[in-house]
Amino acid sequence: MYSKAEKSKIRKDFWTAFGQYMKPVPSAEGKKINWPNYKTGVKHIFFKMKAERDFASIGIEFTHTDPELQQLYFEQLITFKSILHNTLGEEWKWTLHHEDEYGKYISKVEKGLTKVNVLDQNDWPKIISFLKPRIILLDEFWSNMKPAFEEL
Repeated sequence: MYSKAEKSKIRKDFWTAFGQYMKPVPSAEGKKINWPNYKTGVKHIFFKMKAERDFASIGIEFTHTDPELQQLYFEQLITFKSILHNTLGEEWKWTLHHEDEYGKYISKVEKGLTKVNVLDQNDWPKIISFLKPRIILLDEFWSNMKPAFEEL
């Protein structure tokens, strides 16, 4: 069993390792990018990657506090659903107005990987292999679709 501080350090070490692993990979626009803390450049839209004790996930989250505006962003992404899924090469889960672990309502589109544990370094290659291609493809998708969200 790990202490809270040990868990925190292991998670930090994982994200540092992931960032170092991804460092040589340029964005779709050929720029240097901080992959673990990807910035979409559009307020209230985030690309979130998680690595926990029983899963890893990656997704697009809409966090606007106004439910109608959050839904507008979500519906805008729905119009690009086939482009997103074609870019990613797989279907993702779509959820409108989901209560997150902090009690806030968000909308999200995500893909998860089960039966991995970030606290087990033996699982890190599986988690990285899951996250890496998807964040790169999300960046590719976003480089083409971002203007449609900047206008909202």
